[in-house]
Amino acid sequence: MIEIAILPVSGTTVDVDEMRTWMVRPQRLITPTVTRKVHGITNADVADCPPWAGVAEQVQNALGDRILVAHNANLERRVLSEHLPEWTPPLVLDTLRFAKAVWPGRTGYGLGNLVAHAGLDVTAVSDHGHHRAGWDTWAAWRLLVRLVDDSGLDWEQILHSAAPTECMPPTAPEGGLW
Repeated sequence: MIEIAILPVSGTTVDVDEMRTWMVRPQRLITPTVTRKVHGITNADVADCPPWAGVAEQVQNALGDRILVAHNANLERRVLSEHLPEWTPPLVLDTLRFAKAVWPGRTGYGLGNLVAHAGLDVTAVSDHGHHRAGWDTWAAWRLLVRLVDDSGLDWEQILHSAAPTECMPPTAPEGGLW
């Protein structure tokens, strides 16, 4: 884990200024390939950041009993589970899986491609940079909202389309998604 962002969503109003982000000094050095091809974060960027143990409690408290929404959510859930083994989200919604159901036949389902396809405005987090935790978190949220709107699906159909099978709740959360 190098960087994590959490966007609290309550009701229909979401404020990007409420997003929390943490930079973490990983146990292993960040390779130049990962810096260049993924997020642009260098070892120098995280040299003065706390290790995971220094932010784990804050992150766990911020996560609480929130639904995990992410693009390629199984990967995010796996990484979070490795770092917070006692945390289990009540539900996981995967915008990658959902996009494949709502917009079948696309040639690219990367988050950036889908943001462009949907014409989503992500300028509120442009200072975070593509593939940085804040940008990805905001973009995944905006994408989820657009997919829900475009799908015309009811709650059970959304679950079937967006929740990985192993993450399906026994029943829908109280009050639905929003």
